[in-house]
Amino acid sequence: MLKHFFLVCSGADTTIIKSCSESEQNKYVGIGATIFFTAIMAFISSSFALYTVFEELFSAIFFGLIWSLLIFNLDRFIVSTIKKQDRFKDEFLKTIPRIILAVIIATVISKPLELKIFEKEINQVLLEEKNTLTLANKNQLQLQYSPMIKKLQQNISDLKIEISEQEAKTNTLYNIYISEAEGKAGTQILGKGPVYKEKREKHDAALTTLIELKEKNAKKISDLETQISTLDTNYANAVKKSQPIIDNFDGLMARITALGKLPFLPSFFIFLLFLAIETSPIIAKLLAPKGTYDIKLEDQENAINTWVTQKIKQREQLLNTDISLNEKIYSEIKEEENVYAYKKKKTVELLKLQADTFHSVQTKNLQ
Repeated sequence: MLKHFFLVCSGADTTIIKSCSESEQNKYVGIGATIFFTAIMAFISSSFALYTVFEELFSAIFFGLIWSLLIFNLDRFIVSTIKKQDRFKDEFLKTIPRIILAVIIATVISKPLELKIFEKEINQVLLEEKNTLTLANKNQLQLQYSPMIKKLQQNISDLKIEISEQEAKTNTLYNIYISEAEGKAGTQILGKGPVYKEKREKHDAALTTLIELKEKNAKKISDLETQISTLDTNYANAVKKSQPIIDNFDGLMARITALGKLPFLPSFFIFLLFLAIETSPIIAKLLAPKGTYDIKLEDQENAINTWVTQKIKQREQLLNTDISLNEKIYSEIKEEENVYAYKKKKTVELLKLQADTFHSVQTKNLQ
C-alpha cells in the first residue's frame, strides 16, 4: 500500500512500473517518497509563515495544506515530464527550466523554516531595531513640540526676570530710605525728615508696583505652565499612540529583513539542504541510466505515435481516394450528359423531319 502510494507520488505509470524489476520499482519509490516529504516540509513551512502573518492557527493550517498540495503537484509534474534521451546534453537542456523551478520552490520552502530556526536571533535584531525606532520616533515628535515648549519656557523666564529686576529696584529703594533714616547716606541726618519721607514714598510706590507685577506675572506664568503641561501631555499621547505600531514591527517582511542581517552561511546552508532535497528527484533521473521502465514507456509512447501516424496516413489515403473517385464519377456523368444532349438533338431533328414530311403528304392528298 505504501509502496503503491509512493509510486503514484513519483508520477510514474503504475501499470508499466509494476511490470518492471524490483530495483526499478524501488528507484521510483525513493523518488516518490522524496516528493511526498518535500510536500510535508512545504506544509510546515507555509503554515508557520502564514501563522506569522495572520496569527490564526486554523487559517494557517488550511492555506498551508493548499500550498503543500500545490508544491506536491509541481514536483510530481516536474519529475514525470523528464524523459530519458539518447544524448545526455539534450536531456540536460530540457531539464534546465525544471531545475530553475525547483530552485524557486526550494527558496520558498526554506525561508519560513529559516525564520523559525533563527527565531531567537531574529527577535534580538528586531528588539534592537524597535529600540532604535522608538528613540527616533521620540526625537521626531520632540522636533514638533520642543520649539513651542522652549518658547513658552523663555516667556516664563522673561516674566521671572522682570519680577527680579523690580525686586532689586525695590530693595535698593528700601536700603536708600533706611540709610537716610539712620543718617548713613543722603543728608546723613539721623531721623525721619522730609528727604526720608520722599525716599520712603518712592520705595512704597515701587513695592506696590512689585506686588502688582508679581500678581500679574504669576497669572501669566500659570497660564504658560498650563500650556507647557498640555504640550507635554500631547507629546506623551503621540508617543503612546505611535508606540504600538513600533511594537508590532515583527511581521513577515520585517523578519525576513532581520534574517538578512544575520550571518550569511548558516542560512545559506539551510537553503542548500532544501535545494538538494527539491532537486534530488531531478538529479536522480538525470544521472540514472535508462532503465526498464524508461524503455517500456518509450516503447508504449512510440507504439501510440505509430498508431496515430498510421491513422493519419489512412485518413489521408481515404481522402485522396475519395477525391479521385468523385472526379472520375463526375467526369463520366458529364460525358453521359453530352451523349444525351446529342441524342436529344438528333431525335428532335428527326421528329421535325417526320412532321414536315407528313404535312407535305397531307397537302398533296387534299389537292
